[in-house]
Amino acid sequence: MSMKCAVFNHLGGHLEIVEKPIPTPGPGSRLKRAAFVIGTFASITGYFVHGLMPGLGYPRIPGHEVVGRIQQMGEMVSSLYKVGMRIGVGWSGGYCGECEACHRGTFVDCDKYWVTGAKQDGGYVQYMVVRQSACCRIPEELSSVEAAPLLCAGITVYNSIRNMNNIHPGDVCAVVGIGGLGHLAIQYSKKFGYRTVALSSSANKKDLANELGAHVYIDQSSQDAVVELQKLGGAKLIIVTAPGGDVSKLVDGLAFDGTLLIVSMLPEPLKIDSTSLIVKRAQIRGWPSGTQADAEDALNFSALTNTKPLIKPGTNTKPLIKPGRLTKI
Repeated sequence: MSMKCAVFNHLGGHLEIVEKPIPTPGPGSRLKRAAFVIGTFASITGYFVHGLMPGLGYPRIPGHEVVGRIQQMGEMVSSLYKVGMRIGVGWSGGYCGECEACHRGTFVDCDKYWVTGAKQDGGYVQYMVVRQSACCRIPEELSSVEAAPLLCAGITVYNSIRNMNNIHPGDVCAVVGIGGLGHLAIQYSKKFGYRTVALSSSANKKDLANELGAHVYIDQSSQDAVVELQKLGGAKLIIVTAPGGDVSKLVDGLAFDGTLLIVSMLPEPLKIDSTSLIVKRAQIRGWPSGTQADAEDALNFSALTNTKPLIKPGTNTKPLIKPGRLTKI
């Protein structure tokens, strides 16, 4: 039996629809090696398919925000999963369970850390074999279209913000950028109880920022972000979700013990005044997305608080390839 896939065959190429054999989940000697076949029907590709990610090889099937239902399970699969269950697979394609990082429980730092759609084939397929260590269960309150973006953009900002232990309800959290990551970060920040400040490079997104829950809007094209943040007493957390402006200067907008958190890949190196870091006892941190457990936390919190990605009216939310209907392999 065969299935359809969408493939980038070379750098700078276009997606091509090809036929491939339907994969079969192989047996696993350990639980962590167990695999599923899922029929995918919601998947969004990212910038890395254009060669911007180190280690990306071609041909490659993209799609790192995948939602589907389990069609078949390999051996040694946990009883948490059943055929027909709706599951998601995000940026993290699973972990090995054997390296030093996995041994210490920091699975997101796994030496083999498979990146879905980049270092391994992703979800632009009718059927996809996935590792159990990559699968997260999706709450019924979220549709598949709503859940898919939360498996990358959502988990990245949710998981990074919740792991910053220097910020407390009532403190200022500033979000730089109101795009795919930023519009979710604003919602999470508000629902964590932080005084949420949205920063953008124009006045055009002020209404959107307010609708998302921002308490304050700073237009960096006409306002000095550092001065405006200092008027608020400084930000305990500034989360950079998109490139734009001089990010390095934002350190001066931090409160004492504040954190400049980078979750977007910036085009230029940061140039930091060490004095600002020292006198504020500030820090600069980066954060990757997270593991399957982190993804489930993000999904469940999103369902509980009605935090959802914005889907523009008229956007084609139909899958690139219709899901298969697997009855037997």
